[in-house]
Amino acid sequence: MLRIITSRLLQGLLVLFVLGTLTFFLVHALPYGPFQDEKAIPDHVRERLEQLHGYDKPLHVQYLLRLKNIVSGDLGASIKVMEGREVSDILRQAFPVSLTLGLCAMAIAISIGIPAGILAAIRRNTSADYQIMGAALLGICLPSFVIGPLLAEFLGARLGWFPVSGWNYRDPSSMILPAITLGLGSAAYLSRLTRAGMLEILHQDFIRTARAKGQKESIIITRHALRGGLIPSLAFLGPAFAGTISGSVVVESIFQIPGIGRLFIKAIETGDETLIMGPVLLYGTLIVTANFLVDLIQLWLNPRLRARATL
Repeated sequence: MLRIITSRLLQGLLVLFVLGTLTFFLVHALPYGPFQDEKAIPDHVRERLEQLHGYDKPLHVQYLLRLKNIVSGDLGASIKVMEGREVSDILRQAFPVSLTLGLCAMAIAISIGIPAGILAAIRRNTSADYQIMGAALLGICLPSFVIGPLLAEFLGARLGWFPVSGWNYRDPSSMILPAITLGLGSAAYLSRLTRAGMLEILHQDFIRTARAKGQKESIIITRHALRGGLIPSLAFLGPAFAGTISGSVVVESIFQIPGIGRLFIKAIETGDETLIMGPVLLYGTLIVTANFLVDLIQLWLNPRLRARATL
């Protein structure tokens, strides 16, 4: 067990190292930089700015300095979007908004996807099964930048049920449309994974034995089938949660939400390297952590994995 935990931690650190390295060199490969504005900047001013931020040094020296600062916990200051402000402070202010949106979206995804998948498995090859899986396929095919404007137009602008833009903790209705837009895709995947996992468990011998003993179907589902049937869904939930938070970039832009997503887009548009690196490392850490926690949960739920871990 300790060997697996250590291995996962080392793999996570390696992933973050590769992610940060690729991001650094890709940002520096952009055809524009943070000091190229619509208005012409005098050459001596640009040279002074580059010297101030270390852009006058060779690329490998810049990389080593950036790596040293990140390891020491210094993400640097924003160069363009919020000039002079520390990236850590920017993330500390914007991340709670993105996190709240992600939590609401995952709550919607779980409350819709898992029950729908269980119902589809129980009613296999019936009209309910076909309707649920058809809706799930539609949810997978439609991206958030299509669902969001449609919901904003019909439920917001025409019916006036919810606000179509903005974010207000005092008004929970402002969170509903963005959360639904972000959560429907994960709900679609969850329903399909839950259905597949439940169908596999429902055909096991111990389920047949429980039915032969005359146990009620509801008890068989809740006590015997759910624990094994939800393993594929649990494996998806970790990356899905981190992906939901990081995938809120488009949704935050559609509904004008002041989260990390909007800042990230502005940073890319202006070539603000430090403000690009911050969210990338933050989201990467979230995904690595979520995968690690999912691995631990799977070890707890699946005796076969625990047996392999002790070998």
